[in-house]
Amino acid sequence: MRKIRDVLRLSAEGLSTRQMASSLAIGRTTLQGYLDRAHEAGLSWPLPAEMSDSELERHLYPRTAREAARRASQPDWSYVHLQLRRKGVTLSLLWEEYRAAHPDGYGYSRFCDLYSCWEGKLSPVMRQRHPAGERLFVDYAGATIDVIDPETGEVRAAQLFVATLGASNFTFAEATWTQTLPDWISSHVRAFSFFGGVTAQVVPDNLRAGVNKARFYDPELNRTCADLAAHYDTAVRQWA
Repeated sequence: MRKIRDVLRLSAEGLSTRQMASSLAIGRTTLQGYLDRAHEAGLSWPLPAEMSDSELERHLYPRTAREAARRASQPDWSYVHLQLRRKGVTLSLLWEEYRAAHPDGYGYSRFCDLYSCWEGKLSPVMRQRHPAGERLFVDYAGATIDVIDPETGEVRAAQLFVATLGASNFTFAEATWTQTLPDWISSHVRAFSFFGGVTAQVVPDNLRAGVNKARFYDPELNRTCADLAAHYDTAVRQWA
């Protein structure tokens, strides 16, 4: 409220918005907003001596019908949560859908914050701790990425291999054309080279290229993956 009082005082002294913005170190848009609100509230400098900051705030920021309507147009968070499970659906798309139905609704950042708070109440989070050098988590990202040939303009879909150290979340990622066994093995080799070492365990998500049969504690590896693990003196474990 101190800034607003200063804006009203300097405006009464005849300073331009540019001069006031420079003097008070605030944006001209914000400054003009203060002046507009004061004008709408019928306030001018000098303010009544008995007017406290809380009273000034009530005059400048009354609970308008628009704000009441916004509170009444709460998003259906259960619907938002369900839609986010669909491929290609993002919070940005769902927010645009929400604002189309509620033009006076929440802005995008507030929409995201409120969803995060709602989602955080669904279930407790289990935090896992991994000793340094114990586990490397490997998998392909769910969506492919487009690779464009700079000469022909041809667009080709590529797979995204991701390997992340459990202790530090240090991550290696690369694009390959397929998820077949040769690409799967080669990506591991390049990941080990990138990290400069091999963890005690490598934890895949039962990718078909590397696992013949899924078992919780002891997945059955195909021969090539078993040879890779033996060569690098590591063990392959199921997600846990």
